Amino acid sequence: MERYRIMLVDDEEEVRKGIIRKIDWESLGFQVVGDAENGEEALEKIEQLEPEVVMTDIRMPYMDGLTLCSRIRQKYPSIKLLIFSGFDDFDYAQQAIKLNVTEYILKPVNGEELTEILNRVRENLDEEIAQRRNVNLLRESYRNSLPILRELFLNNLVQGNLTEANLAEKLQEYEIDLLGARKWLTAVIDVKSMELGSALFLHQEQELIPISVRQLFEDNLRKYCRFTSFNSTAGLVLIAAVDEENSQTGFIDLLGDVCKECKRILAVTVTVGLGHSCSKLEELSLSYQDALDALGYREIAGSGKVICISDMEPLSRGKLQLETKDEADLVSAVKFGTPEKIEAVIQGLTAHMEDVKVHMRQYQIYQMSILNCLIRLMQQYDLNVDAMFDKEESYTKLVTGVGKPEEFAALTIPIAKRMNEAMNRERDKATKKVILEAKQYIQENYANPDLSVDLLCRQLHMSPAYFSTLFKRETGQTCIAYLTEVRMEKAVELLNRTEDKTYVIAQKVGYPEQNYFSYVFKKRFGVSPTKFRK
Repeated sequence: MERYRIMLVDDEEEVRKGIIRKIDWESLGFQVVGDAENGEEALEKIEQLEPEVVMTDIRMPYMDGLTLCSRIRQKYPSIKLLIFSGFDDFDYAQQAIKLNVTEYILKPVNGEELTEILNRVRENLDEEIAQRRNVNLLRESYRNSLPILRELFLNNLVQGNLTEANLAEKLQEYEIDLLGARKWLTAVIDVKSMELGSALFLHQEQELIPISVRQLFEDNLRKYCRFTSFNSTAGLVLIAAVDEENSQTGFIDLLGDVCKECKRILAVTVTVGLGHSCSKLEELSLSYQDALDALGYREIAGSGKVICISDMEPLSRGKLQLETKDEADLVSAVKFGTPEKIEAVIQGLTAHMEDVKVHMRQYQIYQMSILNCLIRLMQQYDLNVDAMFDKEESYTKLVTGVGKPEEFAALTIPIAKRMNEAMNRERDKATKKVILEAKQYIQENYANPDLSVDLLCRQLHMSPAYFSTLFKRETGQTCIAYLTEVRMEKAVELLNRTEDKTYVIAQKVGYPEQNYFSYVFKKRFGVSPTKFRK
């Protein structure tokens, strides 16, 4: 049986020990992972112990149970909260309900009653986990999500964000019948907004028009070829499979006919941009971009028809240029990748030069595009250009243009690796600087009782979650632990060199509550502030 972690919070140690003793936690499916004697201490321990259940008294010094529950509910909404109180007070119970407290238990806590409550809590936790793990429910949720996942997949496909490895598997999973074609075509459909005052009732429901247009295209295409349709930010997109029994010309004619039908039946102007055909599914992103480019010729070619990119821009088989996605991959590899990743990306880019037969000048332009990308990155991160190129000779060779792809790669890869090393060093410096700034801020503001991680992060312009991880990784302790350490050091200093009362020292080091200051001090040094001074 899976055991759930539970933590007890009560200012009376005997009460905590009594509850721990009287319950057979293991048989009930629980494990007591810790206890705390006030809300402040509880919050610190919850961060480390990650309990599923917190059981707390309502009346405690420094921070009462309701305030603790409120803080837990804000930061850890999934934790089950049990409150026990010696007061049968309607106002307390009402506040507990607002905080979505699981159980409100009256003292004295009866072992039998508590066992029943813990059983209910465990059953509730078991049920929640079972629902999350229920295969049938997950399958049903997956089936319900399929249309959304399918649209997301197709959008990623035409954006070029998918690898060839699992393409066929995903098409089958989403029941998209496109595999095994001779070639594929991508079309983007644009519906012109209607003018006001149209007589058709449909035009009064503008959001229905794209649905009607989609139905017309799908109904007509279904008889002719295998295809899929989906919505993108550019409009309705069609991907058609050209097989032995149909042709590209026939597909274009059919699209043109549907454009006329949309005008006749729906009284809307529909323009279709058609990209170049592609022989590989992973090249659909190029066909999609071509289709978008084709739509850009509406003013020249006219609306309400099919505009083929091949008519507007005859296809050059010797095209060599650095694509946006390739540039993004190079930047990502240099900024965050391993040396092996950098090498693989640059070799992949230079391999494009071997795939096409073009004039030497085009090779040089392509190489300069890669080089410019690296130089822009150097400038963006203020890297020393001379140090990155290492030798003037390599810079001169690259600028004047290197003929062979392997020679270009051999010169470029070391530069990219040096950039990566320099960026990592700068990143480490930036991290150390942030930690130094945080410590400095704490040293200067420890007396502020409201000083917290959130307040500190607002000063540093960082997210609390990332900063906390960073601080713990770099210093080996939490930010709150460091703040407490600073406050205690300052308290010791004041106790040694001043005659200030304990409550004055408490306020000077950021503790408005003298008793809580004494509690933290004794916990840290083993004696009270008064005894320490003596």
